[in-house]
Amino acid sequence: MSAEPPRALVCGYGEMAALGLECLFDAGYAVPLFITHADDPGETIWWRSPAALARERGVEVTTAGLADPATTGRIAAAAPDFLFSFYYRSMIAPVILAIPRRGALNLHGSLLPRFRGRAPINWVLVQGETATGVTLHYMDAKPDHGDIVDQQAVSIDFEDTARSLFDKVAGAARVLLRRALPPLAAGTAGRRPQAHDQASYFGRRTPADGRIDWSWPALRIHNLVRAVTRPYPGAFTEVAGRRLLVWSARPVDPRPAEAGSRPAGAAPGIVLGPADAGVVVACGAGSLLLRAAQLENGPELADAAALARALPAGTRLG
Repeated sequence: MSAEPPRALVCGYGEMAALGLECLFDAGYAVPLFITHADDPGETIWWRSPAALARERGVEVTTAGLADPATTGRIAAAAPDFLFSFYYRSMIAPVILAIPRRGALNLHGSLLPRFRGRAPINWVLVQGETATGVTLHYMDAKPDHGDIVDQQAVSIDFEDTARSLFDKVAGAARVLLRRALPPLAAGTAGRRPQAHDQASYFGRRTPADGRIDWSWPALRIHNLVRAVTRPYPGAFTEVAGRRLLVWSARPVDPRPAEAGSRPAGAAPGIVLGPADAGVVVACGAGSLLLRAAQLENGPELADAAALARALPAGTRLG
């Protein structure tokens, strides 16, 4: 008689939860319960519904919070071997982490111990990193702190945005889970402690964090813009009392050695004039080419002529 498949309770949300469920099904795990969040009507939903995927496979789905004692009872009644968190948005209490008899694991979108905490894909871009990845690790009482099972790295290109980098990390997550789930089921997966002295932690981002400070170097502003562009709320500044969303930008010269100066006499935030692909704005160091922007309640300005009309030379931003 063949052994019973391992039972995996899943907490998760978004595309990472959808692909995590798919990988569990493909690896032969039984999923008795999927705990997720209700969609926020104010949030742009650009991912597949993991709840719909779970229901299609006959999995019980609930949006009840983990603080509800009834949820704890349902988790215990499911008798899971493992608990997997795939981008679940709430901390999971130790009393719940202790229920699965073979451990509770989290999929985190960075190469731990660096970039623990919220929104790691956005933060690595804000910080100008050139590589990141995904980590599968055991959970304990501290966020993103437990022993590592496996990791998969990806490179960050200069033109990557939060969405394109998410797609890369999601692809890496699929590779990692396909590699890691069979040995977890077999009881042969390794684990290693994190190097806690090398850890970094970043908190939740809010739309207000998208404000552009034109005294920053052009490269720093470029990194902010690509970190929060669509499907996120966008980086923003002001012009003549109106908010201007900046959807796409890049340094005129991205080489660090050339980004330390700006045209003589040009104050940060002053539009210097049109260029082939947009308009150029002076920064604290270097200058930035705005390639797509949008005045509040207005259409997107996504070509050089439209940007030059809306933001003529001499316009002050910020």
